Amino acid sequence: MQISAGQDGIQRLLKAEQEAQSIVTAARKAKSDRLKQAKQEAEKEIKAYKAQREEAFQKRMSDDSSTSGANVKRLESESAAAVKGIEKSISSKKKEVVETLLDYVTNVKFTKG
Repeated sequence: MQISAGQDGIQRLLKAEQEAQSIVTAARKAKSDRLKQAKQEAEKEIKAYKAQREEAFQKRMSDDSSTSGANVKRLESESAAAVKGIEKSISSKKKEVVETLLDYVTNVKFTKG
């Protein structure tokens, strides 16, 4: 009778082990399915965000290209004004700089060393 009870206990343990294994397998499959679903949802969100940012970029590029002609003209006029200012500054200080350079070249100063 004891052998039969031992066999019954072993059978119950094997059955419990199989049930536990099936529970673990089901849990792993559920986890894998949840991960796949989360990945798909994340990819959808990424795709939507990329489309939104691309649309905003294209809109900004089209807005910038329509005003770029005005910007180019404004930059050209600002550059021309800056060049004229530099040329005026050069012409006003040119005589003074030449005189200073000639003075240094023609007058030799001796220092005790």
